[in-house]
Amino acid sequence: MKEELIGKYERDRSKDYLVVLKGIREIPFGLGKNFLVGNIKNKSVKLNGLVNLSSFGILKDVDKEEIRNIIDNLVSNGLLEFVENENNRFMKYLMITSNGIKELSNPSLHKKKLKNNFVFRETIISDKDRIVFKELDSFLNGYNDEQKKAIISNNENILCIAGAGSGKTTALTKRIEFLVKYCGVDSKKILAITFTRKAKQEMINRLKELNVNEVNVETFNSFCEGILRKYGQLIYGRSVKVMNYGDKIFALNRVLDNINLKREEAVDKYFSVAQKRTKTKEQLFNIFLNDCFFILEYFKLKNLDFYDFSEDAEDKHKDGAKMMYTICKSLREHIFRAGLRDYSDQILDALKFLKDNKEFIPEFEHLLVDEYQDVNAMQIELLEVLNGKSFFCVGDPRQSIFGWRGSDINYILDFEKKYSNCEIISLVKNYRSHKKIIDFINESINDMGLPDLESWYEEKGDIEILEFDSENEEMKFVVEKILKSDISREEVFVLARTNRQLNELSKMMSLIGIKHVVRSEEKIRMPEAGEGEITLATVHAIKGLESKVVFIIGCNELNFPCKNSDHPVIEMIKIENYDKEEEEKRLFYVALSRAKEKLYLSYGKGKLTRFVNEKMKGVVG
Repeated sequence: MKEELIGKYERDRSKDYLVVLKGIREIPFGLGKNFLVGNIKNKSVKLNGLVNLSSFGILKDVDKEEIRNIIDNLVSNGLLEFVENENNRFMKYLMITSNGIKELSNPSLHKKKLKNNFVFRETIISDKDRIVFKELDSFLNGYNDEQKKAIISNNENILCIAGAGSGKTTALTKRIEFLVKYCGVDSKKILAITFTRKAKQEMINRLKELNVNEVNVETFNSFCEGILRKYGQLIYGRSVKVMNYGDKIFALNRVLDNINLKREEAVDKYFSVAQKRTKTKEQLFNIFLNDCFFILEYFKLKNLDFYDFSEDAEDKHKDGAKMMYTICKSLREHIFRAGLRDYSDQILDALKFLKDNKEFIPEFEHLLVDEYQDVNAMQIELLEVLNGKSFFCVGDPRQSIFGWRGSDINYILDFEKKYSNCEIISLVKNYRSHKKIIDFINESINDMGLPDLESWYEEKGDIEILEFDSENEEMKFVVEKILKSDISREEVFVLARTNRQLNELSKMMSLIGIKHVVRSEEKIRMPEAGEGEITLATVHAIKGLESKVVFIIGCNELNFPCKNSDHPVIEMIKIENYDKEEEEKRLFYVALSRAKEKLYLSYGKGKLTRFVNEKMKGVVG
């Protein structure tokens, strides 16, 4: 039996994790790696006769670091968990979770790996394409061949895989100019959709510079808001208001009163001791408030009927999940009665109206969608209802980092399955970062099966990996480096995985008078750095931006992948249709790829994140 399993293991390394799960399930207590690698010297192994179990020593020929990585991946994805020893709370051991047992019965984690879902297609530049390039030389001059192809392709369905810094917005706006000026398309029949107000305004400004006017440039929310404004009386038959922050506080307080639950009691029950330790009561309540509304939004974004999610929660989350379900159920009822709606309601309501009243569907010939790796089920349904004759999508699977809030990477990965005659164009020339930084970020995701980016710059750039004795020493270094630097401060980013790190650094900078802004994914409106201001940001909140100098603080095992979320709800409702650790690695990639010239990676406690592999260290030199 053991030989058979080893043989299977050697044939298919992508299923190593199943061997680990089986082994952890087989042993009656927390021996973990000692059992899997066949450590016969371990006293507990000898005492309990574990050498006779089928999984004993099954991974004896595997590098211990690799086993550790597999175990950490399983913990990140909720298939294993560390449990405190009842007799010694300082000792923890590995246990398989109920989801881990389900995974053994019906393996699916390996199927969620990007490399197992994406087939890279070389961009084909035909002789006919080159003839057209030459004919349109005055229009296409300065663009690389892949960009030119994206701009002029006449395929009805096109997916442009655009790597970091590859000029995707430039190519997208130039394509719109091509459609209007060379193909005779009425600009009013073009709809371009992006995700943020900032990206929308940037696209509008670029089109103005190209003298292309009257194109419909929207975010998903602004487009749907326009539909609701135009047909509001038909849709609602009453006054409906978009919720602001004050409305949310009032609604939550009213619900808590109605179910006889004090605010302090709810917050205390929701958060763990560790989560409460570093935050004020006000900060905890704000996170609690946001998480309540996140739950409501998540079900809408996934196109799911609201159900009692506490039934699926792990035992340790049962009570908290039951409380959150009761609160959220009452919140839904209050919101409806009060005639309130949030941004996801705007899309849902507009979508339902258009589906039920097809005569009001706006007619667009060309739909162009940016950041396609971030779309969710509801947005996809809206695009299908609009049904333009031409569909042009730009996105990058390497930068898919919002699975936790309902985005689904599978829409970009399955584009070719859905549109069988589509054209795939890959932009790999990076116009942002110097060469050493490009080599470094390529190595960071070399196991995901995507093509390497190519550097346009000849300058090498600079990278430093720095270890400190404490977080405080780490932050002091960042501050001192900034004070000594002659680079304009608005060209400096300091990035962190969590808000806590940013808050600590912000306090330190405020004490010595360093002007800065803080960007967090929990903020509705993101501040832009003014003259002489540094940007402090979580990685999620910095996507799409770039800077000459980038500090990434807290590059240890605790933060990459993040082991201590401030949001228990993510565990409670089991958002598990993606590989959480791989998304964390993509998030690290996004952080690295913001840097143009200089990149500092630092950590003040624990070990350097395993996301920095040996090849990456070799690039640093």
